[in-house]
Amino acid sequence: MRIPRTLAIILAGGQGSRLGALTQNRVKPALPVGGTYRLIDISLSNLHHSHISDVWIVEQYLPHSLNEYLAQGRPWDLDRNHGGLQFLTPFEGGHGEGFAHGNSDSLWRQRHRIAEFDADLVLVLSADHLYTCNFLDVIDTHLDLGADLTLVTTQVDERPSRYGVVQVTDNGIVTGFDYKPDDPRGQIVSAEIFCYSADVLLSALDELHESLGELGDYGDDLIPHFVENRRVIAHRLSGYWMDMGTLQSYWTAHLQLLDGTGATLDDPTWPIFSAQPQLPPARIEGTASVHRSMVSAGSTVRGSVTHSVLGPRVVVEPGASVTDSVVLDGARIDEGVELVNCIVDIGAHVRRAGPRGSAGHVTLIGADGTITDRQKLDASASLPDGWRG
Repeated sequence: MRIPRTLAIILAGGQGSRLGALTQNRVKPALPVGGTYRLIDISLSNLHHSHISDVWIVEQYLPHSLNEYLAQGRPWDLDRNHGGLQFLTPFEGGHGEGFAHGNSDSLWRQRHRIAEFDADLVLVLSADHLYTCNFLDVIDTHLDLGADLTLVTTQVDERPSRYGVVQVTDNGIVTGFDYKPDDPRGQIVSAEIFCYSADVLLSALDELHESLGELGDYGDDLIPHFVENRRVIAHRLSGYWMDMGTLQSYWTAHLQLLDGTGATLDDPTWPIFSAQPQLPPARIEGTASVHRSMVSAGSTVRGSVTHSVLGPRVVVEPGASVTDSVVLDGARIDEGVELVNCIVDIGAHVRRAGPRGSAGHVTLIGADGTITDRQKLDASASLPDGWRG
């Protein structure tokens, strides 16, 4: 059997405004995750293990924050003479120039390049999620069931109004798709992994552009068009999946890593590759107390760390206390500071003593060391085992 020619397109151009200060100076896929990784590592590692080596990244918002990290794709074996990693940025001149107004519009603006590539299949991914997926299984589902679009789905426990909610028959045919509905029908949602037959995708983009004039997000136009007019099949994703688009989900995913209920980042048969720099091991001083935590390379702990994730080069001074928190790269926590349920931005210096954060809320401390956001935790969503409400 001939292996279909597959082009993977990672949509990495969104601003990620729901993450507040975390994405003011960097695009969401460049955010740290799990201490020693970046969120883009998840998509690229899944593609590597699935033997898909033609990978395009669509950029728009703050692309330099991602490009500096990706190093031309070398950690994922994508720095190739033929194929490999390519960056698609907004451009002037020709058809589809300018900035896109949504992810469907992003695909439409690149339609000529997609057509020139002459793929059989186009795999479209978001870079905003934490999961493991063998995309070859998705391709098998697509081919075996004769789909025009195979839509990867997962089931969530929370109220699914911030997702695309999918209705599926017992034999896997998608009969309905509601994008961020006020009154969702069921708990099955899109995992934002889409496998298209390339010719059908290009035809649909042209049809929609001709009828609508301008495309937006695929939840509003492209996916409903396929569900109404084409054969759409659901492929159920087994295992963990988390949309990292909110402060709560970002915080929750890290604490679930500690509890063993989250993503699997240490599977020796499916390693997550990264372009992070080499650093010396973490230093735990005699004044330190560390429990149920992940402490990344280059960090120094002299205070108390409990049920928390520390990124590279973090410093926790004597008398400081970090509990149920995520402290990102290069942050410094001064003596006397108490952190509870916090996310500390990259490079922050938290100087003021006294409690920061509280049970029932997640608190964001920005790069200037001050509180920039505090959000009440939604108990209907998945929360880490150790959460104290």
